[in-house]
Amino acid sequence: MFAYVGGYSTADRDGRGDGIHVYRIDPANGACSQVQQLSGLANPSLFTLRKDRRVLYSVHGGREYISAFSVNPSSGQLSLLSQMPCDGLNPVDAALDEDARHLVVANYGSGSVAVLPLQPDGRLLPVKQCYLLPGKPGPDPKEQSSSHPHAVIFDPTGDYVVVPDKGFDCTFVFRFDRTKGHIERLAQVASRSGAAPRHCAFHPFLAVLYVNNELDSTVTAYNWDSTTGGLVETQVISTLPGGHEGKNTTAEIAVAPDGRFLYVSNRGRDDIASFSIQEDGRLRFVGATPTGGRRPRFFTLDPQGDLLFVANQDSDEIVVFRVNKLTGDLAATGQRISVGSPSAITLVSES
Repeated sequence: MFAYVGGYSTADRDGRGDGIHVYRIDPANGACSQVQQLSGLANPSLFTLRKDRRVLYSVHGGREYISAFSVNPSSGQLSLLSQMPCDGLNPVDAALDEDARHLVVANYGSGSVAVLPLQPDGRLLPVKQCYLLPGKPGPDPKEQSSSHPHAVIFDPTGDYVVVPDKGFDCTFVFRFDRTKGHIERLAQVASRSGAAPRHCAFHPFLAVLYVNNELDSTVTAYNWDSTTGGLVETQVISTLPGGHEGKNTTAEIAVAPDGRFLYVSNRGRDDIASFSIQEDGRLRFVGATPTGGRRPRFFTLDPQGDLLFVANQDSDEIVVFRVNKLTGDLAATGQRISVGSPSAITLVSES
């Protein structure tokens, strides 16, 4: 298994990283060995992988462009294909359509969603559409002064794009026209005031969407209607155990591949909150596991759901946990990867 690791590298992002690192990972225990480092890249901060695992896309935090890399399936090594402006500031996430013909990008700093066409080999073409998000800022004057889309994902059908907006306290739903490569706004679903929706994940089997809310440390569960793109809120649940005091914000969210558990990272408590998923998609808080570092900005599960990798941004390392698939519990394996300001990890099984 290969791991692609990115992080912040510039002073304006308090970065200590140095580009993209590629590791070969032992899927049995998470042990790693480095196979490549691509230096000279500013803040490669989240990745999107084409389904055939031949092209990797990177947003660049605090910058105004996207990069595309070809992936050598044998060695795992990357080669830069192209870079392209994204018609916005601080791109934070991207998603590929079903046919890998378009890349949809969330521009956090300018409150917009951009659509870039792609060449057959994965190279980026100039932005075809840039949609400015409408709405009203939330109550936090620092974190919600304007629109801040923080994620973009396609629904399982590939017909819709979902964009949580941290600044406007809402989640946007767009219809995606596969032929034209065009998004059309269908809904703007409000969250609780000051919640700040950040990232989201669909359940692999149930018609349910989960959104983690950054500022009030909660997760919202929605029933999802794939025929209309409709969202109906069914639950809001805290990521914090009872009695917690002190500042905390959530960062990443993920559902286990078997659909039994959901995980959210807490920054402040510096742990991973675990939830069991009920038959109706509602969540039950199970517990929280310390991440062994500071400020877990990102984490991901391996394709089988056996291991969980946490990027502790402020302590400059990735910590590996084993997942108990019966209980959802996490146990540290003792494996750690030293890397500056990590914020992105993409895991790929070897061909």
